[in-house]
Amino acid sequence: MKKYIYISLGILCIILGSIGVVTPVLPTTPFLLLAAFLFSRSSKKLHKLLLENKIFGKYLSNYFNNVPIPLKEKLISISFLWAGLSATFYFASLSRWVIIILVLIGLAVSAHIATLGRWRKKSS
Repeated sequence: MKKYIYISLGILCIILGSIGVVTPVLPTTPFLLLAAFLFSRSSKKLHKLLLENKIFGKYLSNYFNNVPIPLKEKLISISFLWAGLSATFYFASLSRWVIIILVLIGLAVSAHIATLGRWRKKSS
């Protein structure tokens, strides 16, 4: 039973991660990483399919192997993040506290993207 719950949650994570590719509000990476974790615990076949997927496979492999993202891609990602947040601030009527929280989250995500791949594991 636990296996099927993990598989169902993994599929849901892939769907949410896929939506996150085109929306700045929903993150992609955490959902795909969670899907990979869930599949690794429930289905070797689905885990392999996810890691070898044409769209997400290289992305996940690079993340797991701590491969740096090219500077241009980092700048594009951070630009889309702040464009989405700016549109949210402009079009939505948000309280000051919500804006402060979103700015802090945006700064944290920007810092995460900027440092991806920078901390390589030392070979033993």
